[in-house]
Amino acid sequence: MPSNPYAAHIEASVLTAEPVELVRALYCGALDAVSDGRACASAGDIAGRSAAVSKAVNILRELAFSLNPASEPAMARNLLELYDYMQRCLLAAHVERSEAPLAEVAGLLATLAEAWDQVDVPPVPENFLMQHAD
Repeated sequence: MPSNPYAAHIEASVLTAEPVELVRALYCGALDAVSDGRACASAGDIAGRSAAVSKAVNILRELAFSLNPASEPAMARNLLELYDYMQRCLLAAHVERSEAPLAEVAGLLATLAEAWDQVDVPPVPENFLMQHAD
């Protein structure tokens, strides 16, 4: 467990979160990273843009890794292709020093995040902890 109380709280939140909540958090993190990348690009901060693009690419890789093709093969394939496309756009934005691909990825991520916001998270039964305490 991390010694930093904030880090400990984040770790506990991640370990106890529903999978849907984790996916939402990843989309939020990716959107934040792309937004940071756009701000850094506008400011001419190459190192900052690079760090932000790398973070967004890593989050997209994690989203791709979390797909379950056995559950919904077509959806998993489509999302995998979209994540791959967004990663290529992010890398192109960095190499070409272009803001347009960052804006495109931000739009795609926002659309996906909105869709995930519509997914219901099943409530945890009140006696869940008592049932699993043994």
